[in-house]
Amino acid sequence: MSHFFTASRLRAAIIGLMLVPLGVPAQNLPDLGDVAQADLPPALERRIGESLWRDVRASERTYISDPEVSGYLNQLADKLVAKLPDSRQDFELFALRDPTLNAFAWPGGFIGVHSGLIITAQSESELASVIAHEISHVTQRHIARQFAKRGEMSVIAIASLIVAALAARGNSQAAQAALVGGQAASIAAQLAYTRDFEREADRIGLQMLDGAGFDTRAMAAFFERIQRSSRLYEGNAPSYLRTHPLTAERIADASARIQQTAYRQVPDSIDFLLVRAKLRAYDGDARAALAEFDERLRDVQGNARIAARFGLAHAALRLRDFTHAQQEVDMLRAERFVSPMLDSLAGQISLDAGNAAVAVDRFRDGLKRAPHARALTYGLIEALLADKRPQEALDVVNDEVTVFTQDPQLFQYQARTYALLGKRLAQHRAQAEAYVLNGQLQAAVEQLELAQRAADGDFYQQSAVDARLRDLRERQVELRRDGL
Repeated sequence: MSHFFTASRLRAAIIGLMLVPLGVPAQNLPDLGDVAQADLPPALERRIGESLWRDVRASERTYISDPEVSGYLNQLADKLVAKLPDSRQDFELFALRDPTLNAFAWPGGFIGVHSGLIITAQSESELASVIAHEISHVTQRHIARQFAKRGEMSVIAIASLIVAALAARGNSQAAQAALVGGQAASIAAQLAYTRDFEREADRIGLQMLDGAGFDTRAMAAFFERIQRSSRLYEGNAPSYLRTHPLTAERIADASARIQQTAYRQVPDSIDFLLVRAKLRAYDGDARAALAEFDERLRDVQGNARIAARFGLAHAALRLRDFTHAQQEVDMLRAERFVSPMLDSLAGQISLDAGNAAVAVDRFRDGLKRAPHARALTYGLIEALLADKRPQEALDVVNDEVTVFTQDPQLFQYQARTYALLGKRLAQHRAQAEAYVLNGQLQAAVEQLELAQRAADGDFYQQSAVDARLRDLRERQVELRRDGL
């Protein structure tokens, strides 16, 4: 029997296995290619990861689109990866709104981190230990090696694996249901990394953690807390345990290696403390968060106190108590605290309070100190649009889009400003690029067709639209030829 599975056959298998509403369009799943070769080339791994990531970004309920959160996570990953010899893997870290302690790696360098893990991490080293572990799963190509171990795995099993992986990102029960009828025992073993892979990820992750200057004992501390959680919730193990089995042997191996590293006390970075406080401010009940930060201010000093006040300001902003939020910002300024995150918060308070002109000044002041900071840039564009200054907003967008050419949000802003200025061809062209970057090829084609019919473009603009439309249609033909 041939093991060459086209995307159309895979898609049919996946549709048959969707026993729970995952909200994942089957046509967005990648072509797995020739499984008989029992290997996933790095380029195909990246393609799979991009496909899954595009779907996650489309979910407003779970995906955290905050550039300060994603920016911090990627900076933390960069610090860890810098200690890997000859690493050419690109990584993209993102956060999901989920209270559970979990993180996961997808093919191609995509790593998701649950907000619950960041909020409950007791130190930056503890968070870094989990991310280093996930990075190791990617660099060691554990997902590809799992496929290699099962060269005879059927198309149904492979389809089940992908469906369950999609479901598992936010709902373990959905993942269990997705496995029914799809060789559940075999796939459950695939979803949970093997013991050897887990130990390998621990070993390499620990090396990264140590090389980047973090406290290696944080890994053991995280293991211990996970174990305690497991005992407290019998029959409902923490999410991390379902995807990363924590055996006594694994704990012993990690502890032995930790004893061989130098002991160091590592203070948490201010960015970690601010991001954790911000996520807490928007988690659960806003008044409970406000009370929690208010009480914490009585017991902490130094950077912990700054973070508590920062979280308090965000909780007040969430409750639309602009006066209280501004008071907390003023107190942080009085303590001579400077951070792009504080500048962004100050601008957002003015913007949400209806003072768009003041917000423009605040965002611009922040950008003088931190040029190209994504949150400040987005805030400035929003403030200029709110102040009815679309041409100035467009000038900002056009400057930034030449630097960040793969940012769909900037193209979305570009389309929005062109629309306000009555430039229809340019609006549809920019919207098409936003759709392309979000993986919505047909929607991009439709936008370019609208641009062709717009009567406000010159010869060169129309020619550019025609050329881009031909390019996207050719890409559609290639995808159809591949069965996608």
